[in-house]
Amino acid sequence: MECIFKNQPRWARRKEARPQELLAAALDLFVERGYAATRLDDVAKCAGVSKGTLYLYFSNKEELFKAVVRENVLPVIGEAELAIVQHEGSSIALLRDIILGWWARIGDTKLSGISKLMMAESCNFPEVAKFYHDEVISRGNAMIERVLQRGVARGEFRPIDVQQATNVIAAPIVMLMMWKHSFGACRSEPISAPEFLATYIDLLFRGLLADPST
Repeated sequence: MECIFKNQPRWARRKEARPQELLAAALDLFVERGYAATRLDDVAKCAGVSKGTLYLYFSNKEELFKAVVRENVLPVIGEAELAIVQHEGSSIALLRDIILGWWARIGDTKLSGISKLMMAESCNFPEVAKFYHDEVISRGNAMIERVLQRGVARGEFRPIDVQQATNVIAAPIVMLMMWKHSFGACRSEPISAPEFLATYIDLLFRGLLADPST
């Protein structure tokens, strides 16, 4: 990975920009190396600051990782939560927007590497795993459950086990992100994300709709 700030002299950057530079460098390193292998020395070097400067903003690697998630992932969840509250159209359109919006903002970007990191290393770092579960997974699942409950209540979706349906809906998206950061890098015929998502949404909606002909 090429450090994105290495060609900028320290004096040329404003002090208030340093936290963002550190978070950007940390995101790149966490995605490339994983949580365990990312060292704060390397984050500081990549951001073009001393390790002492990094400690002015983040007390340890766990706090740095949490800040990366809060800066990059949680705003996307917050926007989706607001969109659900404000949506006045069909539940099908809302669920489609949530799925495609998540892929555009998370899955199709380097942020999907955070999901892969958590799948691979959560057992080794339980405090980090708990944070990610509470702040990302639980809120994401709650969004899907809310859309499903809305659809059932309005007669758009057939009666279902909302909790299990949420797990089923989330699983293919997680798989696609995992594939992107594993076999996707070496498979001769990579999975086309747009085609995958179109097929997934078609199958999903045919299973959910109270009247599949609509």
